[in-house]
Amino acid sequence: MKKICLVLNAVFILTLFLCQTALAADYQRITSKEFKSIQKDGSPSVIVDVREPELYSKGHIPGAINIPYDTAKGRILKELSPKDRIVFVCHGGPMGDELAEILAKKGYTNVYNIKGGMWAWDGPLTVK
Repeated sequence: MKKICLVLNAVFILTLFLCQTALAADYQRITSKEFKSIQKDGSPSVIVDVREPELYSKGHIPGAINIPYDTAKGRILKELSPKDRIVFVCHGGPMGDELAEILAKKGYTNVYNIKGGMWAWDGPLTVK
């Protein structure tokens, strides 16, 4: 009986931890196709390209702003509004996930990251 209680307690604690983690990361990973689809609703998006300025200038999603990852953690909470739809894009996805999670933990509710980053982007590019 003690073993069953210990197992049930462990399952309960693990479930609470997983639920808390899921609630803390309230952002969505979307494909480039899904991003193009949500853009059709007419609401503007703040597209944040977190790659290095050199890569950004060689080609980025039209309308994207460049906040390089190296400085992004200190800038995104100051420069991005919780009222906006914010879409991160990086090289391949993980840096955008990290930044999106920071905003989600601070209460931003309309945050996305493009799966696969610019490597997966199949839309138009703007070159600066």
